[in-house]
Amino acid sequence: MISSLHGTVLHASPDHVVVDVGGVGFSVAVPTDVAHTATVGERVQLHTSLIVREDALSLYGFAQRDELEIFGLLISVTGVGPKSALGVLSHLTVDQIAEAVTAEDDAPFRRVSGIGPKTAKLIVVQLAGKVQPTGPVSKPAAGTGSDVVAQVTAALVGLGWSEKVAAEAAAQTAEEASEAERAAVAPLLRRTLALLGPARV
Repeated sequence: MISSLHGTVLHASPDHVVVDVGGVGFSVAVPTDVAHTATVGERVQLHTSLIVREDALSLYGFAQRDELEIFGLLISVTGVGPKSALGVLSHLTVDQIAEAVTAEDDAPFRRVSGIGPKTAKLIVVQLAGKVQPTGPVSKPAAGTGSDVVAQVTAALVGLGWSEKVAAEAAAQTAEEASEAERAAVAPLLRRTLALLGPARV
């Protein structure tokens, strides 16, 4: 079992990277946030899962171990294969997944390509009690800074970024922005777009 890789990025595309480890190049399917930040020539460490099929051996890699653990839980759900599980982790953070499951909300999963209503409901049901959000599950009040961040995130998703990348970038920008910028969507969106650069589809 290949449980981790630490090496140099030889190639990066929107859905996978090739990592050189001791002269051997490993092709690893990764979430979009990993692919977005991977830079050819730089070193990367990935927590990996080797999926064995009759006709293929496939590696799936994640920047954080908790993402790998969620990946394992997702592929245990009826109807969710490795590619669909990777799609979920490309669009949602571990906390967003845990919050949706805890709130019994299958809508975030239905927005992932390849996940239908029935499978989304199964994810919520079969992961219940297995994942826990790090903070309280609540909806932000209208007009708060959190609401502005949510609107910026939604705008970025509409422009082509995954929900996961958009949410993380919007949150990072909000932390660095002034109070006035955090109070309105337009200035915070401009700062976040400057941080992200061109969308990678």
